[in-house]
Amino acid sequence: MPIKIPNTLPAVEVLNRENIFIMREARAQTQDIRPLRIALVNLMPDKITTETQFARLLSNTPLQIELELIHMSSHVSKNTAHSHLKSFYRTFADVRDQKFDGMVITGAPVERMAFEDIDYWSELTELMDWSKTHVYSTLHICWAAQAGLYHHFGIRKVLLEQKLSGVFAHEVVRKSNMLFRGCDDLFFLPHSRHTTIDEKAVRSDSRLKVLAQSDKAGIFAVATDKGRQIFFTGHAEYDLETLDAEYRRDIKAGLPVPVPENYYVNSDPTAGPRMTWRAHAHLIFANWLNYFVYQETPYDLQEIG
Repeated sequence: MPIKIPNTLPAVEVLNRENIFIMREARAQTQDIRPLRIALVNLMPDKITTETQFARLLSNTPLQIELELIHMSSHVSKNTAHSHLKSFYRTFADVRDQKFDGMVITGAPVERMAFEDIDYWSELTELMDWSKTHVYSTLHICWAAQAGLYHHFGIRKVLLEQKLSGVFAHEVVRKSNMLFRGCDDLFFLPHSRHTTIDEKAVRSDSRLKVLAQSDKAGIFAVATDKGRQIFFTGHAEYDLETLDAEYRRDIKAGLPVPVPENYYVNSDPTAGPRMTWRAHAHLIFANWLNYFVYQETPYDLQEIG
């Protein structure tokens, strides 16, 4: 898909090297179509890496995407330059009066903190409430999935005895759902977290549908009716080296973390990682954009409610 992003965003150079189809602003303005407006609420510390990962996944269908980058104004970023945020990002206050076809809320490395203790929690919950009337379909990733399920449905997170890290096999539970159309009987996706969701509470809530799950990693995908809200507990967007970087960071810090499962060649960190999830990651995001955003969103965004 041609994805419209600012000409000087660092992701442009990376995606060009990977032969990803991106569209610079000047060319996009000559096309007589309405692009899908997708907001990326980036809660990760290294915003450049994360925005590149999601831009890559949003670039794999014939649809034109206009990507709006959003950060929390109530949090001071220590890992991304202020000049980058000022050049490429907007705050929730900046877009409050706008409407979007879709939105992605990323994970955040704050999962062991109580939700209410996070400095931007009030702003984030206001944004999540706003999304129900200003965004057609919102995709919540990892910690954001836990946060969304807690805020909207009162489902609590559960601390794991040991960090869950690795690439795990998943199966589709609700085969009629279009989000996983075309997926194999078993498909692999990364997980990296110290907490999980209360699965019993999820399964007993009639407002939620479990779409995909893993024997080892638990529920992966949950959605409300018509996919207006979708929750992913894992990280389909991860690069090949992301789990490796996290593992080496944790080991250097002296943390008792396990070697990521099903990730390194022969389970040996010195042998390097192996990519086993890229195809399904692209397929799932393409399905979300097509079946839950493009096919369903009103042409006039003001009709979203």
